[in-house]
Amino acid sequence: MDKLKIPFNKPYLTGKEMHYMYQAINSGKISGNGMFTRKCQKFFEEKYGFRKTLLTTSCTDALEMCAILADIRPGDEVIIPSYTFVSTALAFVREGATIVFADSGTLNPNMDISKLEQLITPRTKAIVPVHYAGIACDMDAIMNLADKYGILVIEDAAQSVDSFYKGRALGSIGHLASFSFHETKNINSGEGGMLAINDTRFVKRAEIIWEKGTNRSEFFRGEVNKYGWVDIGSSFLPSEIIAAYLFAQIENLDMIQTRRKHIWESYYKRLNGVCRDCGIKVPYIPDYATNNAHMFYLLCRDLDQRTGLIDHLKNDGIQAVFHYLSLHKSQYYQIRHDGRELPNSDMYTEQLVRLPLYFELGDDDVDRIIDSIKTFTGKA
Repeated sequence: MDKLKIPFNKPYLTGKEMHYMYQAINSGKISGNGMFTRKCQKFFEEKYGFRKTLLTTSCTDALEMCAILADIRPGDEVIIPSYTFVSTALAFVREGATIVFADSGTLNPNMDISKLEQLITPRTKAIVPVHYAGIACDMDAIMNLADKYGILVIEDAAQSVDSFYKGRALGSIGHLASFSFHETKNINSGEGGMLAINDTRFVKRAEIIWEKGTNRSEFFRGEVNKYGWVDIGSSFLPSEIIAAYLFAQIENLDMIQTRRKHIWESYYKRLNGVCRDCGIKVPYIPDYATNNAHMFYLLCRDLDQRTGLIDHLKNDGIQAVFHYLSLHKSQYYQIRHDGRELPNSDMYTEQLVRLPLYFELGDDDVDRIIDSIKTFTGKA
């Protein structure tokens, strides 16, 4: 009999999504910025201390809004890690920025803060730290450099819902931040994202950019007697149907997080010693960071070992996957890169593998995954 397939990810449904989507449809308003949009935004502002939030159709859209708000122009430089998703760079490339890629650290894929200052030039406009796997970058060090050189900090917190740095929610520390609610995230709306604004000078313009360059939001609040085209922008806001789906998810955030953390801890406690003996590392979390259980990854000894592990798990009916490819070596950007070697980014590109982690992953499934890895390492 074929072994039951364990997928890498399975989006969780709380049971309220269709109910709230029906409410949105029945309300007669299913375009953006309605009741459910405001409910979601209020939830995030109150729970995590963001000054202002705006739901978007994706994290990519939120990053594109950040690039517009930062007034990125051709010739400006933006520092981002090479080990990240293309959206982190693309949002700024579209505005004409030159991307200066930072290497990752040796302990985890977050950017190497010790080498960050040497990347700053008079043309540097922004630093975009990516909190990989929801684990915080050293934000004090980054903000100190930003203050010293007058640079904006835009947190790519795509994976970082409900994760913290020294007690402060990720996404609440930089001037701006972006979140993802893609189906692979802890809470999801299929596709979806959010812009978090922590510097109040950006709030008014963000609403205008969000509403296609119009002051429509002010009009509906009664602050102006008509609205029109006043700035650049696009249709970044999601429909009420997407917001209604997301609201069902955030109502159950604590329950979802409890389950995900249980799975993460099971992996960590039971694989740490087993993996160490054969040169495989488990995730490293600094003392200043919390773990939101977005992802559990292993760092293999080399590419051959990772390929072997992925193939072994696949043969056992378990889907494990690698992750990013270094952007500085991408087909699109390698000819634009300044030529620096980024060995740690390349290391994660070749050695990192992600294990299944989702709400409905049962304890028996976790046992099976761990047992399969033990067999691979010869520790069964």
